[in-house]
Amino acid sequence: MTLEDRLREIVHYAYEHAPAVRRRFDDAGLKPEDIQTIQDLDRLPVLSKDAVVALQREQPPFGGLLAVPLDQIKHIYFSPGPLYEPDATDHDPTHVPMVQEALRRSGFEPGDVVINTLSYHLVPAGLMLDEALTRYGCTVIPGGVGNSDLQVTMMKELGATGYVGTPSFLMALIKKAQEMGLDWREFRLRKALVTAEPLPASLRRELEETYGVKVGNAYATAELGFLALNTEGGLAMRLFPAPIIQVVAPDTGKQVGPGEAGEIVVTNFNKAYPLIRFGTGDMAIYQDPAPGQSRQEDRSIILVGRSGEAVKVRGMFVHPNQLRAAVGRVLAFQRIQGIITRPELRDHFVLHVLPAQPVADPDATAAAIAQAVRELCRVRVDNVHFVDDLPEDAPVMVDQRTWE
Repeated sequence: MTLEDRLREIVHYAYEHAPAVRRRFDDAGLKPEDIQTIQDLDRLPVLSKDAVVALQREQPPFGGLLAVPLDQIKHIYFSPGPLYEPDATDHDPTHVPMVQEALRRSGFEPGDVVINTLSYHLVPAGLMLDEALTRYGCTVIPGGVGNSDLQVTMMKELGATGYVGTPSFLMALIKKAQEMGLDWREFRLRKALVTAEPLPASLRRELEETYGVKVGNAYATAELGFLALNTEGGLAMRLFPAPIIQVVAPDTGKQVGPGEAGEIVVTNFNKAYPLIRFGTGDMAIYQDPAPGQSRQEDRSIILVGRSGEAVKVRGMFVHPNQLRAAVGRVLAFQRIQGIITRPELRDHFVLHVLPAQPVADPDATAAAIAQAVRELCRVRVDNVHFVDDLPEDAPVMVDQRTWE
């Protein structure tokens, strides 16, 4: 089935079986037959996580989004919000296969002995990876969170060949092994699938070049599973073939163009817990090599932060992490701050930069920064000023516009 075949099927099913989905469609003046293509989804307002929390308060425990009897649910997870999340992977044809695809691309093979350091407590991460790994043919050591001394011992004595967890904890385990007087070269662990936190380029380089661990870096959410993966370094993460992943403008809900930033919005195919146009709250720069012709798995995203931190400048959303990345292309800096004002009813964008060291050629460097911001953020900077001081707690984006 194509993505759009699956879309039409899940929309009809969710409308019939999940009362909250039916209400969303009715409130938008839509019927299931109005959604025939992925582009048609733009007609349905995005469902935010805060809206799901409100639905669960009004109609506990699942807010009218559960589409099967409760006895068909294996686990019930809990996320901050508070938010109850049913484990409905048996009803989702893409959930586990996408995790297994992430494992395959990251170099994992059937027969690997894998230490799983993601939490098994309340949240879905640990069990989600556990199920995917065992179905894939791996043996799992359910390490969970913490106990680094014990986990190092298990890795060594059980001959662990793979790791799943956060990148920072993997490095902590390597350092702990060294503190325990062990030689990392005697460990068999040579592959890792990391997630749940950013992976700095310096950390990836150290893991791969110094310690010989091939790293796959996955973007995932508790509600939707694995959505994108990077195995080659850099910032871009390649989307998986499913579920349906869109990057939309937070104010309009419409798909953004290549190179533009927007919120990641996902429609899953889960017949127990269908989430149609669910807003993750994560902001990303959307990359599409052939608009109108590419498949979803040909496209990429660059994660830049949470949607509430973005500021719209001349019609384009600019996120603090985008601005940091742009300036970082040109020079090392301590802090930056973008200030948006509106003199004469036109947006005016000024960038203050506190360099890490004196700038030899301020004019040329300012021009290079302005060019980098234009390329990465798609917004023109009116002025770049090098400053002698910026408070440590200074916000990166400051909107001083008035709309009287």
